[in-house]
Amino acid sequence: MSRFRSLWQASVNATKKALTWELEEMVPPAEKCIFKFSSKEDLKRWHLYSDSEYGGLSSASLEIKDGGNGSDCTGVFSGNLSTDMSEGSKWSITRSGFCGMRSKKFDGFIDLDGYDSIALRLKGDGRCYTSTAFFFLN
Repeated sequence: MSRFRSLWQASVNATKKALTWELEEMVPPAEKCIFKFSSKEDLKRWHLYSDSEYGGLSSASLEIKDGGNGSDCTGVFSGNLSTDMSEGSKWSITRSGFCGMRSKKFDGFIDLDGYDSIALRLKGDGRCYTSTAFFFLN
């Protein structure tokens, strides 16, 4: 019920803005931060997964690193990829070697009206990886 209430409230607020014709409020800022790692508490909002759930030997971890000198914190995702399978696995998998992370359900509603793209700031280790991003729209 609270999800419906948040969506309803966002709709009411948008309608009020449109009726008052305050143009400055209707134009979104150039950028909007959706998520930032700022404390260890933020780690609870992410789910880590790997092929270990299916008999693989890969692993994943996520930790917060302080930027130092008052700069922002950084979420550091790391993993160990293994194409090996554990012996006696109940799964009949011939290939393995994956790990990743996904957000847990966010509370409320993120209003992205007025934006046409989402950017991720990532830093790698020089090797090639595949990344997928899914956004569920209501």
